[in-house]
Amino acid sequence: MSSTLYLVSTPIGNYDDITLRALNVLKAVDFIICEEFKTGNRLLRYYGFDKPLEALNEHNEARDAEVTVERIKDGADAALISDAGTPVFADPGAKLVGIALRKGVKVVPVPGASSLLSALVVCDFEIDSFHYAGFLPRKREERVKALNRLSSLDCVCVIMEAPYRFKPLIEDCLAAFGNRRKAVVAVDMTMPNEKVIRGTLAEINKTFTAAPFKAEFVMVVDAPKKK
Repeated sequence: MSSTLYLVSTPIGNYDDITLRALNVLKAVDFIICEEFKTGNRLLRYYGFDKPLEALNEHNEARDAEVTVERIKDGADAALISDAGTPVFADPGAKLVGIALRKGVKVVPVPGASSLLSALVVCDFEIDSFHYAGFLPRKREERVKALNRLSSLDCVCVIMEAPYRFKPLIEDCLAAFGNRRKAVVAVDMTMPNEKVIRGTLAEINKTFTAAPFKAEFVMVVDAPKKK
C-alpha cells in the first residue's frame, strides 16, 4: 500500500460486525482519519490498535482536507472512518475524497455494515427499487415540503433522522403519507436491544407514544398501494 486513501466501513453498533479486510487495512495504514477523537479512539482500543488519529468533520473538513491529502500524496496511507457505518455516506468526507481524486491519490472503498441495508432487508416490502431521502430538513416547514414530495413517489422511501427527532418526524409523516401507509422503523440495529416496529404509520405512532425511545433508527415507508 502506498499513497492510498481507504474508506473503511465500521460497525453500526455491534463491534463484531467489522470485516477482516477492514481490520487488516486499519492495522496497516500510517494514520486514521476519524469524525471524532473519542469515538475513533474507543474503536481502535477495542481492536487493539494504536494509530495516529486526525479528526475530520463538518467543522474542519473544508479547512483541513487539503493538508490531509498532501500527507497521503507524499507517501502515506490513510483510512477514513466515520463514527459508525460507511464513511462519506450521510457523513463528512466528500470534500476529502474529491481533493484526493483531483490530486491523483488512489481511493479504495472497504465495505461493511450498513444501517440502510439492515433496515431494508427486514422489511416485507418490495425493495427492488427505493428512494433514499436521507436526513430531512430540521425546520418543520421545509421537512413537511420534503415529505409531501416523497409521498408522491411510487416506491419505497428510506428516511434517516436523529434519535431525538422521531416524534416530530412520525407526526409529519402521518400528515404527508396518511394513517394507513405501511412503514418499518428499525431501531438500534445489531445491538442487543434492537427492535423492528412494523405497521401503519398510525400504529407505529401509537407504539411510540406508549413506549417512547431515544435511539438510532431508520424509517422505511412502503410504496403506495396500486389502485
